[in-house]
Amino acid sequence: MKNKTKILVVDDDAISRELLRIAFKTHTEWNVFEAADANEAINSVKTVKPDIIILDIMMPGDKDGLDVCDFVKLSPEFKSTFVVLLTAKDKKTDVYRGMETRANMYLTKPFSPKGIVDIITNYNANKK
Repeated sequence: MKNKTKILVVDDDAISRELLRIAFKTHTEWNVFEAADANEAINSVKTVKPDIIILDIMMPGDKDGLDVCDFVKLSPEFKSTFVVLLTAKDKKTDVYRGMETRANMYLTKPFSPKGIVDIITNYNANKK
């Protein structure tokens, strides 16, 4: 039996997490985990060891999504994790900063849940 793809959805907005959870529901080959802030996300990365992270940038607290992405991409253990920044921040400087963290993709809200499903499906097809 092949391993399920572990996806960590990180967003302080419960509605955004719910939209993705619903979109992912039919994909039984995916295990979906959630975090509501950056500190919870970093702890989840350490314990879950996700294959893919869907990551908002703006979050409450002392860290944001860029800090999480930096943590992931600078960690030898997690640097190959596929990170999609999904954010309302859409200025060129925001995109540039997001890509400086070595994120694999930068998408802006509002987003298409089907589009995110397609990204994950393509990622899984290409990693085989």
